[in-house]
Amino acid sequence: MGFRRLAVFAAVAFFAAAPAVGQQRALTTRQSEALAAYDRALADFKSVLAERRRQIEAKQPLPNLPGQALYLARVAVISSYKDLTDAMPSRIGRPNKFEIPPAYFDAEIEPLIDEYSKLFDIMEAPPTGAQNSATPFKDVVDLATVIARAKGLAPDHADAAGRISLGLFFAETNGKQNVRNGRSNTYMGSFQTGPSEDRNGRRKWEAIKGGIAAIDPGLSARDDKEEARARGTDHRFNHWTNVRDGLMNAHADVFREIPGIVKTLPNPIDQMKLFELIQIVPTPTRSALKSGDLLNYRVSSPTIMKHLRNNSIFAFGQADRARTSASFREILAAMWLFNRKFERAMAKYAEIKAN
Repeated sequence: MGFRRLAVFAAVAFFAAAPAVGQQRALTTRQSEALAAYDRALADFKSVLAERRRQIEAKQPLPNLPGQALYLARVAVISSYKDLTDAMPSRIGRPNKFEIPPAYFDAEIEPLIDEYSKLFDIMEAPPTGAQNSATPFKDVVDLATVIARAKGLAPDHADAAGRISLGLFFAETNGKQNVRNGRSNTYMGSFQTGPSEDRNGRRKWEAIKGGIAAIDPGLSARDDKEEARARGTDHRFNHWTNVRDGLMNAHADVFREIPGIVKTLPNPIDQMKLFELIQIVPTPTRSALKSGDLLNYRVSSPTIMKHLRNNSIFAFGQADRARTSASFREILAAMWLFNRKFERAMAKYAEIKAN
């Protein structure tokens, strides 16, 4: 217990306190079930991590969507731990390096999440022939900024578009360019777009390319080079064209709303969260922006709630998963798993601006 006592006193105290300690340690049925569920989930997570590591090191063929089992096992660990701390608040421990709320995560298993990330890095490595950029972060900022300017934004709001878009790059791929997707056969590349989204973004870019050239001839010339480089390949695996087309497909038109967004959401990380929701649930997010009451706009569609959960929002623990609706204020607050990614994006943006 950390205290030194005289032997006789300790013996007396032990026998005197024994019944109380026994009663204190007795678990309720709910607590016992929650503890058993967490132990099972943790064992399963360790097992699937070990299995995938063994397959990779043995160079065995991986199953289709090899990251899905890992993802679901991680969700189960966080969910069952939240249920455990709901039943036994004393199990809430110290903060963790991933900035996950301690009620959802036991810091003692940080090494397992490190292994999880390493395995995804291997499974999602870019394909042979992927066309990297020497300046991937600056590309994102430059493209978003010039697109925002072409949409009529003032310089300070165009800068906000650049910062927000860098957050999207970290949210989608942890800032890694040209990656594949261990959980999807559809969404690929630096901005994780599907084939139809990529084509739509290219069409929209062509429509404003003349205006872009007038605003920034140097960037337009770079774009011509990247188009030529990517010709005959999947444009999603050229970093420049995938970022460009991803922004044009989903975000360029919403950039016009940035002046109002920054008033409603002065925190830059909240701004990034909102644009990430354009990636995850575009239709209700656009409706919320048009409503005039963004933060109180409520979604209750089971399909939308499912999409949120599939992206680690309201995904952990029985209480969160029982939700049938949520306001955008609640959704933004529940996006805590994105905080660390957006903080990294903010630091990188400051570095780019300083240089």
